[in-house]
Amino acid sequence: MQVSIYTDGAARGNPDGPGGYGTVLEYVDSKGKLHVKELSQGYKKTTNNRMELMAVIAGLEALNRPCDVMLYSDSKYVVDAFNQNWIGGWIKKGWKRGKNEPVKNIDLWERLLKAKEPHNVTFNWVKGHNGHPQNERCDELATSAADSQLGT
Repeated sequence: MQVSIYTDGAARGNPDGPGGYGTVLEYVDSKGKLHVKELSQGYKKTTNNRMELMAVIAGLEALNRPCDVMLYSDSKYVVDAFNQNWIGGWIKKGWKRGKNEPVKNIDLWERLLKAKEPHNVTFNWVKGHNGHPQNERCDELATSAADSQLGT
C-alpha cells in the first residue's frame, strides 16, 4: 500500500519557540476510498529538529503493516538523514559524525530506525516558504493537525 505522510515539525507557531508537530497520513484503500489520519502533539518547548524527527516518527509508527511511504517535509535536517546516508552510515555504525561533532537526538534516531525498518521510505524535501505546492500542503495539513490538538 502507498501512503503519503506530510509533516511539519514546528507546526504550532509560538513566540517562545517551536510549537510541537503535526503529521498527516493519506492513503487510498483497496476499494478506492481515501483515508486521512491526523497525528499531532501540541506545544512542547524543545528544539525544532526534535520536533521534525517526532513528526516523522509519529507517522511511521502509526503504520500497522509494511508500506511504501512517500514522506514530505521541509526539514533539511531530516532529509539529510534519509538522503545522505546518515541512517545507514554514522547512525548505525556507532553514532560518530566526525572527530569533534557530537551526535544529537540519539534517543529519537534509535526510534526512527526502528519505525522505518519495515517500510520502504522515499523522502521528499519540499523547500519551505517558496510556494512549493507540497510544502503548502505540509503546512496546511500538519499545522491544522497540531492546531486541532491544541483546541485552537
